[in-house]
Amino acid sequence: MIFKAVLDGRPYPPHGLTQREWSQVAPQLVRLDELITTKRVLALDVVLDDDSTFYGDLFPHVVRWRGELYLEDGLHRALRAALQQRSTLHARVLDLDAEQAASTAEESAAHGEPERDSAS
Repeated sequence: MIFKAVLDGRPYPPHGLTQREWSQVAPQLVRLDELITTKRVLALDVVLDDDSTFYGDLFPHVVRWRGELYLEDGLHRALRAALQQRSTLHARVLDLDAEQAASTAEESAAHGEPERDSAS
């Protein structure tokens, strides 16, 4: 199996990032077998097109939510990597888990609640 799972749609909340904001997310190496796709259908002509990233981001967009990695944009690039016998690819990973944890900590601080030590 190339991907961990295939979904039809995004199970995570909208993040609202623009293309410009995505470009500020540093690419990192991700394993294809850890990705869950959010699209069930792909266009074969796009997979075979050498210039498919000409107008878009060079790196696929991945969202980490509830410990899972969702391939939001870049299915064709990920499939091309798999067809080239690669098990990893560089992608921009937006970590919604970290953002949610930071938001929760900020709310606790605003309400005067002591921070909880995750080790205890």
